[in-house]
Amino acid sequence: MTLAAASHGFLSPTGVEIAFLLVGLVTLGAAVLTVTTRQLVHAALWLVVALGGLAVEYLLLTAEFIAWVQVLIYVGAVVVLILFGLMLTRAPIGRSPDADSGNRWAALTVAVASAAALVWVVVDAFRTTWIELDGPAAGSTAVTGASLFQNWVLPFEALSVLLLAALVGAIVLSRRTKAARADEVSRAGTPQGQQGGVR
Repeated sequence: MTLAAASHGFLSPTGVEIAFLLVGLVTLGAAVLTVTTRQLVHAALWLVVALGGLAVEYLLLTAEFIAWVQVLIYVGAVVVLILFGLMLTRAPIGRSPDADSGNRWAALTVAVASAAALVWVVVDAFRTTWIELDGPAAGSTAVTGASLFQNWVLPFEALSVLLLAALVGAIVLSRRTKAARADEVSRAGTPQGQQGGVR
C-alpha cells in the first residue's frame, strides 16, 4: 500500500468523488424543481437535467454503457415522448391551476414515507455487500446485456409497451380534439349558426 493510498480517506476525497457529489447535488435540485414547478414544459426540461445528471453519475462510476442507455432511452425517448404528448394534447404551456388538486401535504407525506421505505430496504439489502473493484468491470456491455436480457427482459418489454400505449393515447386524444373543433367550425358555418351569432 502506497502512502497516497494510505492517506486517502473520508476527509481527503478524490476529484472524481467531489465531481460525483457536485453532480448529485445538481441532479437533486433539478428533480425537486421537476416536481415543484407548475409549468409542464419547464417540468419536462428540468427532468432532462435530472436524467442527464444521472447519466454523468454513471460515467463517473465507469459504467459507460448504462450512461449512454440513460441518455438514449430516458433523455432521448421518454422526455421527447412527454413533450410530444403535451403538444399533441394541446396541454397548457403556462401555469395550470387545474393540475393542482390541493393535496400537497398528503402527497408530501406519501413521498417522504416512500423515500424512507426505499432507503431502508436498500440499506438493509446491501449492508454487508462489498464490490470487488479489482475484478471485471460490473458495468461493462457484456455483463449488463446478459443481466438485462436474462433477468430483466419482462420488465424491459413491459416498459416499451407502456411507452407505446402512451404515444398512441396522445395521438387518439389529439384526433378527437381536431374532430371536435372541425365539427364546431362546420356548425358555425351553417345559416343557423350564423343567425345564432347575430343574436
